Amino acid sequence: MKLSQTLTRIAPSSTTAMTDRAFELRAAGKDIISLSVGEPDFATPDHVITATKAALDAGETKYTAVSGTQRLREAAALHFRRDLGIEVPPGQVIVSAGGKQAIFHALVATLDPGDEVLIPAPWWVSYPEIVRFTGAAVVPLETTPTSGYRISAAQLEAAITPSTRWLLLNSPGNPTGAVYSAAELRALGAVLARHPQIMVMSDDIYAPLRYQPGRHATIAAECPDLAQRVLTVSGLSKSHAMTGFRIGLAAGPEWLVKAMGKLQSHSSGNPCSISQAAAVAALEGPQDFLADWCAIMRRRRDMVVAAVNAIPGLSAPVPDGAFYIMVDASAHMPRFGDDQALCLHLLDHGVALVPASAFGGRDGFRISFAAADAVLEEAVRRIAGALA
Repeated sequence: MKLSQTLTRIAPSSTTAMTDRAFELRAAGKDIISLSVGEPDFATPDHVITATKAALDAGETKYTAVSGTQRLREAAALHFRRDLGIEVPPGQVIVSAGGKQAIFHALVATLDPGDEVLIPAPWWVSYPEIVRFTGAAVVPLETTPTSGYRISAAQLEAAITPSTRWLLLNSPGNPTGAVYSAAELRALGAVLARHPQIMVMSDDIYAPLRYQPGRHATIAAECPDLAQRVLTVSGLSKSHAMTGFRIGLAAGPEWLVKAMGKLQSHSSGNPCSISQAAAVAALEGPQDFLADWCAIMRRRRDMVVAAVNAIPGLSAPVPDGAFYIMVDASAHMPRFGDDQALCLHLLDHGVALVPASAFGGRDGFRISFAAADAVLEEAVRRIAGALA
């Protein structure tokens, strides 16, 4: 028996692997604080739970259209217009089983071996693995805390070749919290306008979690001349604490959305009907709680960044969005050798984190601060103790 060559191109998700290890240790009786997964600790809003129950009571348990119900696609179009500034008809929206499925289908539908995909690094762990699954090549665009973990227009121009097919952007970003300004996106758009073979994946799933004043900027809105080359990905997992509902949303050119629907018809079929009903309520219902949640996350961010920077040998910039902190632990590398060994050491001391190398970085780790204040305080205390 053997596995396919396609499967050998990819590695398991490092974030879920560390989370699974934390579950195993807890089951064995170990006291483990897991800050390895990006999942809000808030309860799903009451109006969403009410709509979920109502859908069950109404018997909405049958197949739906593969790309999502018409009602949800209309609600998603409202979301893209209201929250992201993108005018898109419901027919150019697809609903998937989480944002990851939308990204997977878009890349699988458009990439061939020999193609190249530009990805700013550090990156979300699944971006390069999905690209490699298609047989295309990953081209890292290195970023640093000094650059705010953002790429420049000059850096983008220098990386483009005739084989470049996609640029993947994530703002606010996982794992760095990087947020692109409208001016920065327009500068990138000016470069892309000169290279019509390049599509842009704009992953905006963390859009409500920004800590600087002003509106959220996304490239489809800032560069309308590129609109037919941009796929904007969104969802409800992070913003509405609906990770288990598995609903992703994507808006883009009609030809691409149809191609993604074609793949989805054979991979999973429609997203969960009950989750779709819940998503309608989430998108059409009250949104005022988002500001309160964002304020809580901002407070946690400031607390954790200050505590981490007080630990000898660790340093962390203040992220502008999302709920992650990238920690530089290079001063400890002579002792541990690499950040994987460092994270295993911290796990032995009761804290599950993800090494920076899992994200295309090095010599550090990512902390998710989507946890209660007391949990975060204890986690940082354990990290300090483990390194003392």
